[in-house]
Amino acid sequence: MKKRWVTGSVAVMLLAGSVLTGCGSQPAAGGNNQGSTSSAKPEDKKPTLTMRLADTHPPDYPTVLGDKKFAELVNQKSNGRIKIDVFPSSQLGEEKAVVEQVQLGAIEFTRVSTGVVADFSKAMGVFSLPYIFDNEEHEWKFLNSAEGNKLLDGLSASRFTGLAYYDSGARHFYSCKPITQISDLKGQKIRVIQNKINIDLISALGASATPMPYGDVFSSLQTGVIDAAENNWPSYDTSNHYTVAKNMILDGHQRVPEVLMMSKVAFDKLSDEDKKIVKQAAQESVQYQRDEWKKFEKKSEEKILAAGVTITEVKDVKPWQDAVKPTIDKYRAEYKDVLDAIDKARK
Repeated sequence: MKKRWVTGSVAVMLLAGSVLTGCGSQPAAGGNNQGSTSSAKPEDKKPTLTMRLADTHPPDYPTVLGDKKFAELVNQKSNGRIKIDVFPSSQLGEEKAVVEQVQLGAIEFTRVSTGVVADFSKAMGVFSLPYIFDNEEHEWKFLNSAEGNKLLDGLSASRFTGLAYYDSGARHFYSCKPITQISDLKGQKIRVIQNKINIDLISALGASATPMPYGDVFSSLQTGVIDAAENNWPSYDTSNHYTVAKNMILDGHQRVPEVLMMSKVAFDKLSDEDKKIVKQAAQESVQYQRDEWKKFEKKSEEKILAAGVTITEVKDVKPWQDAVKPTIDKYRAEYKDVLDAIDKARK
């Protein structure tokens, strides 16, 4: 299993910045300072432990709202002893760099796409395989199953503690060029999440995969470095990608869940009581995040349609499934048990 490490002076610098025992640390701008409504009034008590949670999305994005709910619940359940500051908008770095810091313990928590985590924990790569979920109900039936929880627990081998899955909807392609059918993707340079399965997926569609950090996509679309990208409705909206890539095709090729995770280095230092608090709070934040996702997704869809973006619905997904079958076949043996469990979740 592939592990990623930050070494040398960078590691020293990051470890020095850790606020795991930071009772004297100050929350930075953009941190989560929500109070609690419980009778214990934890906001009136000085925390004895302050930790950080990094997210790449804007403050009002559904994953960040889930992060904040999680932090609020931890604060309540610990009676104000534990404070988690949420840093949205990539304030602590781009996703992959943050994951490396979480692995070290320099940052305690992150919410990140399982597509990014796959480069650190190979088992998570299964979610990048195309068309393995029929719909949202099928996806969540699997995520809530024993096999779905097993994948979360398996993150410990890569020095993470998997806490919960968050919703991220279905992913679709969008382009600066007209895109109304599968053949329109051929030859296009398409940004993908930085993992091998996504590169193989794009190649199977006859396009050229261009891995790059999320924060670089807008300028790359604007300047023609790439022609297209793929993501869900809210990300297409909040990134303003729809203003430069005005053609979207609703193929729903992936449902790649988010994962809320903690550094195992930091988690192992918690008391048994605090470990239980963190895990319970994470699970209790999931339904809130899913509800916020649905509301935001609908709002984003309406905004994008009103902006005059050309939207094409895929009425027959079979040609798309046939085109990417080589990608599924290539990884089937590697993910056999998980794919069998996903198939079983259809019943």
